[in-house]
Amino acid sequence: MGDGMVEEWADVETRIRAHSPFLARLMDRFPAVTEVLASGDLDAAMTAARAVAEGDDNVARALRRRRGALALVTAAADLAGAWGLDRVTRTLSDFADEALEQALRTAMAERYPDAEPRGFVVLALGKHGSRELNYSSDIDPILLYDPATLPHGEREDVADAAVRIGRRMSELLSARDGDGYVFRVDLRLRPSPEATPIALPIEAAIGYYESTALGWEQAAFIRARPAAGDIALGDYFMQAIRPFVWRRNLDFGAIDAITDISRRIRDHYAQGQAFGPGYDLKRGRGGIREVEFFAQVHQLIHGGRNPALRPGNTREALAALAQAGVFEPEVSARLDEAYVLFRTIEHRLQMVEDRQTHELPKQAEALDNVARLHGLSDGGALLDLLRPDVEWVGRNYDRLTPEQEDAGLSHDEGKLKAQLGEMGFADAETPFARVARWRSGNVRALRSAPAREALEELLPGLMRALGQAPDPDRALNRLDDMIGRLPSAINFFKLLAARPGLVELLAEILSHAPTLADALGRRAELLDGLIDTSAFDPPPCVEALAEQFAHLERGEDYQTLLDRVRQKVGDRRFALGAQIIRGSDPLEVGRGYARVAEAAIEALGQATIKEFEAQHGKVPGGELVILALGRMGGGVLTHASDLDLVYLFTGDFMAESDGRKSLGATQYFNRLGQRITNALSVATAAGPLYEVDTRLRPSGAQGLLAVSLDSFARYQREDAWDWEHLALTRARPVFGSAQAREALNAILTETLERPRDFDDLARHAVKMRADIAKHKPPVGEMDVKLVPGGLVDLEFLIHISQFHYGMAFDPDLGKALAELVEAGRLPRDLVDAHDLITRYLVVSRLVSPKSTEPREASRALVARACGKESWDALLDSYTHARQSVRAAWQALAAPFEENR
Repeated sequence: MGDGMVEEWADVETRIRAHSPFLARLMDRFPAVTEVLASGDLDAAMTAARAVAEGDDNVARALRRRRGALALVTAAADLAGAWGLDRVTRTLSDFADEALEQALRTAMAERYPDAEPRGFVVLALGKHGSRELNYSSDIDPILLYDPATLPHGEREDVADAAVRIGRRMSELLSARDGDGYVFRVDLRLRPSPEATPIALPIEAAIGYYESTALGWEQAAFIRARPAAGDIALGDYFMQAIRPFVWRRNLDFGAIDAITDISRRIRDHYAQGQAFGPGYDLKRGRGGIREVEFFAQVHQLIHGGRNPALRPGNTREALAALAQAGVFEPEVSARLDEAYVLFRTIEHRLQMVEDRQTHELPKQAEALDNVARLHGLSDGGALLDLLRPDVEWVGRNYDRLTPEQEDAGLSHDEGKLKAQLGEMGFADAETPFARVARWRSGNVRALRSAPAREALEELLPGLMRALGQAPDPDRALNRLDDMIGRLPSAINFFKLLAARPGLVELLAEILSHAPTLADALGRRAELLDGLIDTSAFDPPPCVEALAEQFAHLERGEDYQTLLDRVRQKVGDRRFALGAQIIRGSDPLEVGRGYARVAEAAIEALGQATIKEFEAQHGKVPGGELVILALGRMGGGVLTHASDLDLVYLFTGDFMAESDGRKSLGATQYFNRLGQRITNALSVATAAGPLYEVDTRLRPSGAQGLLAVSLDSFARYQREDAWDWEHLALTRARPVFGSAQAREALNAILTETLERPRDFDDLARHAVKMRADIAKHKPPVGEMDVKLVPGGLVDLEFLIHISQFHYGMAFDPDLGKALAELVEAGRLPRDLVDAHDLITRYLVVSRLVSPKSTEPREASRALVARACGKESWDALLDSYTHARQSVRAAWQALAAPFEENR
């Protein structure tokens, strides 16, 4: 209200006297507070409100008076427009916390005056939990206690003590007198309220939420928090049930529960659904609940994977969901604007007589009264203000509960086969047999009635998408294999039913990408990750990815991290594969695969070091450095690439670690390197991660796993073979401090740029390529890596040219080639050849992982991924690319071939 409060208060006081009997009574009851309000100093008014019951030993009466005075000040600031909705609701919610705390302490002190008040916590749910209380809200706490620490009498059962404390606390808050009440307390949100006491032992409550809680209870805990009492005990409880609330894999039971509640509300409060006088601003179509539910459904879908999407506060949740790209910023802004308006008018309704009402008055005079309290001319103006937002919110919310198509798939044999034929299956017998088997209940994942109901809901759209897939029979067979591996198909089917766009993508994956289809068969929840449009964006930088991978909640350990990284890396790799199927550039996807792998190395490397140091300490002056070679070193991986890694360490190899189990530096870093290899490669419950190949280390498989930088430099100077120096052209540090990486890069630069007998190196390289061709021939013409004129020839051509001209030692093959071309050292058409062959390699690892020619149904997709309009055009470009590479390679290699 500020400096203009004196003038504004006159208008506010007029409106209160004319239209709010409740607030007018408060003005008369608290004249000192009213006098300060008239002076224009809100802070002083709030101080006066808090002081109205000073010295009153009757806690319940003091709280009631403070509640009334605080409501008066808050309402005055609200009506004057000095406080926004957030400050209004936070002020009311904070008072609820204070009142609960004081009532709880009083209840405990009355029974156990000498005991420390601990072992009892009040959890706030609903609007109180999200700090969004109304003027006339109930509070819906859940009361929990710890039998080991709760004060109780010597012969008193601790459960009885907890119930008595809870009942007395509730009485202090809800009892009425001439000053009204503090809060109405509703304890029915606890587990099984009809059969359980009002206060529950904490471990029993945890067990309930872990095992038998209902979907709506999961949603209710989005807005839960410890509000009073033993906050540490409440934090322990919230941490324990976090996996129940924020499930990493979608639980459509909870989502169904929310949408079912919405449908029931619309049905039960039918009289309040039509907009106009009598409209229910909270429960009506397009009202407050539908804004809240819209946010909560999306939080349940995405919040298990992204902790940033877990705010209990509705406005904060809407902003976070938009920030994460879950829905458009304009949707978030419109919902937020509507929510603020609805809650503000809801407050006006409650200000009239302190009634917990949400309905616009049916009588014109009463509706006019509410409108004028808000500062409008009449009820018609109020309806005009609300109507656009109510209608828009209703239409927006309807997207969550679309009407189901009436036409399912018939159970009649003849009709079903005809329907399948119309859907695109050339031979309806196979899909008919599949559908019949799924319906029979003989498939493990479909034995339960809810799973079969979910199947029937999805079946028409699913079979239509499969029938229109490029290879319907193949897609159907893979789907059948996938369903056969699932323990339960209910969430999988409900996900597809809720996101029809995923059905089409699933059909494409099943048709084209056996690698992705196999991954789905192992983890159907991989499809969850594609519900965000952000799944089709390139992965962020390595640092951001590593931070995401390494994130652990309080209490989670190293083994949890191993599983977490496998899950998150699997999600990212699957999404990258799906990007290729959807038409992204395979070269960019290949770079994304490499960033994901490097982030996994960073996250697991740091965590493994921390775990290792807890036992063995640190080596003074020493640290681990990891060098990547091959495709990983070059920064472009395929879906199937392994990781070529070399472990090195800085410092003195004679040093010893300072832990309780001391190790010499060489033994220390060799054990540590093996631990990191295991972290990257050993399968856990979450599945495998990467194959790690360490054979490119000094002295190969017979050498130490980890050597010092000094030993590595000496080996490269004195003992390394030419092929090892060729391998170093694609080497780059991927783990270690900036200083250590700089030292390693200096060794690489010195090794690659030192003077050498080029003819000798070239002869060895040409012989090496011939040996590869002899011992590892291509499986066919489309084995783009090994065919003559393929990627291996191009790699040898680039590497020998790098040494020949002493330039372009960039580990990125494409960049090195471009530099050689710009310098006039290699033909320009090799750039296009490299890009085409590399694109084909990346996409073929998904579509035809055995390097054979893709199936006919997938050829158009492969051509498109390689930037060509047709398979024939791709073959023409591929032939030309091979000819270019082969001609350049033969021109370089001919003088050095052994048979000359």
